[in-house]
Amino acid sequence: MDRARSSWYVGTGFAFAPLLIILDPWRPLVVAAWIAIGLFGLWLGILGICMATGLAIILRAGEQVPESYWRSVIDFPPTEDRRTE
Repeated sequence: MDRARSSWYVGTGFAFAPLLIILDPWRPLVVAAWIAIGLFGLWLGILGICMATGLAIILRAGEQVPESYWRSVIDFPPTEDRRTE
């Protein structure tokens, strides 16, 4: 969930400044917008801490993160076995 929401959060940041300009005459809406973006940022930070903690637990146990996980993080093209027999 952290991977999906990180890109969403950054993209929303670009729309946030014009939104504040539009909402500027209505002070309570500006405050609500700041609170919303702050809460989403806090949630994203908590998810990042949880993800880092999980990775640390795996590495401390001496295990490896499966290849399928890394392929889900970075959109690699499918691999083909190129060995000739």
